Amino acid sequence: MSALPTVALITNDAIGAKMAGPGIRYWELAGALARRGFDVQLLVPPYVPPEGDPPTGQAFTVTAPRTAAELRALAAESDVLMTLGIVLAYYPFLATLGKPLVGDLYDPFLLAGLQRTAAEPLPRQLEANRHYLAALHTLLRAGDFFLCAAEKQRDYWLGMLSALGRLNPYTYAHDPTFRRLIDVLPFGMPAQPPVHTQAVLKGVHPGIGPDDKVLLWGGGLWNWFDAPTLIRALPLILGQRDDVKLFFMGTRRPNASVSRMDAVDEAVALSKSLGLHGTHIFFNDWVPYEQRQNYLLEADVGLSLHLDYVETRFAFRTRLLDYLWAGLPIVATAGDVLGEDLAAWGLATLAPPQDVEAVAAQVLAWLADDAARAAYRARAQEIAAGYRWDAVVEPLAAFCAAPRFAADRERALGHEEGWGGKVRLALQTGGPRELWRQLRAYLRWKRQR
Repeated sequence: MSALPTVALITNDAIGAKMAGPGIRYWELAGALARRGFDVQLLVPPYVPPEGDPPTGQAFTVTAPRTAAELRALAAESDVLMTLGIVLAYYPFLATLGKPLVGDLYDPFLLAGLQRTAAEPLPRQLEANRHYLAALHTLLRAGDFFLCAAEKQRDYWLGMLSALGRLNPYTYAHDPTFRRLIDVLPFGMPAQPPVHTQAVLKGVHPGIGPDDKVLLWGGGLWNWFDAPTLIRALPLILGQRDDVKLFFMGTRRPNASVSRMDAVDEAVALSKSLGLHGTHIFFNDWVPYEQRQNYLLEADVGLSLHLDYVETRFAFRTRLLDYLWAGLPIVATAGDVLGEDLAAWGLATLAPPQDVEAVAAQVLAWLADDAARAAYRARAQEIAAGYRWDAVVEPLAAFCAAPRFAADRERALGHEEGWGGKVRLALQTGGPRELWRQLRAYLRWKRQR
């Protein structure tokens, strides 16, 4: 039996042969913690539909409880809990089990939700926004420790924690940097480099020849991304060379409860209108997680384009790490933190938002320079070491090894509203004398007004 505390990671997404970002993150974090000796269980809540059997060989357990009662019982068996998104809004009892709770904030879903619902009628937009905000506030008030994906994100979350009263004398005295309240744990990548195990694109996929150059869109098509600019750039690229194909790795997210986004239909329609659908542009369902390296290693350039929205400023584009892992040159839109870092390291070129000509020129430049691509691969391996899951897991592993409640957990300053809350807080912090002092100060303030 492990001497270390036991840990339950409660995801908000499907765990199976096909996984999207949140599922991948929790799958890999569970593995990284298990390799450090923790007894880990990965829990898939009842509201998440199953997605086939997950990859095998893991050193942790994966369980999909069928009811909330089963989820509660399994969570209660662990010493530390970690979750993200709207899970706590569905199952608020997770915050009442007397376990230190880690809130994972790597995905600023409130900002993405604004763009996701932007085309819907205003009442639906407002309803979705209220739902996301309430779920977020629930997590931010209940968490003992938080993790986000980058320092810029941390500034965003510090602002929200401050507005909810979590930056207070208790948490400040515990750590004036608040690093013990919220730290950075980015998305990661495997420690081992990818290995090509079978041909999947070149000379295999209908319409893609063995000598073609493949541009890879290495993830889903979401409403806050900008696939149309890439699709419009392809005719300009084909005007310079006729051996280029564009492959979208995923259009059906592996979670049946998440509806297909408008961005998919718009991209397909645009490719058809340009006469490129099925001949030069290909849309895939979703790539199994254990097959993704084959697609990455057969590609020539990886693309990640997004629109100029506030979501971009605080996003952490996880598909860029897949490109880095595979040594794949990158063309991205300027604005997101990881893309900017990769560009500073010479591993990506950045185009202005919705600049068709710039995207075409940068793709052509990468395809024409074999020496640059070779140099890129060597540099990518050096940078990739800092993003391996076994390295980035450190803040979470440190917390799980010595779990603690937040310094303000019992005081719940963020909830002290109204006269009842003020009286309780005064009595907690200074007893009857403090209550009398505050009452006199209030009466003086009233007289002055």
